Amino acid sequence: MIPPSLLPVRNVASHKGDFGHVYCIAGSRGLSGAAALCAQAALRAGAGLVSLAVPKSLHDPMAAKLTEVMLHPLAETKQGSLSLQAFPEILDWLEQMDAIALGPGLSQNPQTAELIRRLLPRIVKPLVVDADGLNALVGEIDLLKKLTLPVILTPHPGEMGRLVNLSVSDIQRDRQRIAIELARKYRVVVVLKGAGTVVTNFDGSLYVNETGNPGMATGGCGDVLAGLIAGLLGQKLSPFDAARLGVYLHGLAADLAASQVGPVGLIASDIADRIPQAIHQYQNLPT
Repeated sequence: MIPPSLLPVRNVASHKGDFGHVYCIAGSRGLSGAAALCAQAALRAGAGLVSLAVPKSLHDPMAAKLTEVMLHPLAETKQGSLSLQAFPEILDWLEQMDAIALGPGLSQNPQTAELIRRLLPRIVKPLVVDADGLNALVGEIDLLKKLTLPVILTPHPGEMGRLVNLSVSDIQRDRQRIAIELARKYRVVVVLKGAGTVVTNFDGSLYVNETGNPGMATGGCGDVLAGLIAGLLGQKLSPFDAARLGVYLHGLAADLAASQVGPVGLIASDIADRIPQAIHQYQNLPT
């Protein structure tokens, strides 16, 4: 059981600056929903402020969809993904942030992948790397050794297999051991998604999640998780605590959604919308 004290009840005099500014670097043409879900989940997790870095052509649709999110339109490739020209501007913005989510919907455009690889060693804030952020590390995973702070990696079994050069069936047969070995080798926190999501720290700490249901087998759920964990990082939880609590709340929000709409046809935004309810239930667990 995760202790309710990980996310304390808020002081009556709190203001938005107390709960972190989260920067989501996400989205590309055709994958804008991933960016929206990530940013929305960071807000629903309780972040005080959320900014979203997107290719400039996505500004208007994101502005229409995300009323409460600040938008940062950036230089893009011809394919509508973030280009290398965005690098210096992103670095400037990183200085203002408390936590980062990198990867949802960024695409596997070669120039965007190179942007991700150049950014990673320069990020000195708590960081979640998901989806195309992970894809950019395939064959370049030793880049993680250059990071100065522990990073949270959130692979599904396919992404994990590509990172460590194993098949999905190999990963699924020995989930805990493989996650622990990756975490220790690169001093990272690993969130190996799936039924019984495994969360492990580089010190060997292990959490296996029990919330969640088959309705989560739908596109966008991972984007919600990345934003949720980043939102908790912005509230100054440690990387391991943010990861394990994020996974727990993500599954609990999905359980709340399934209890109302059923598991079939449950969608990622159903989960994001119920994060506050999940947090409320979590904070009222008996100690």
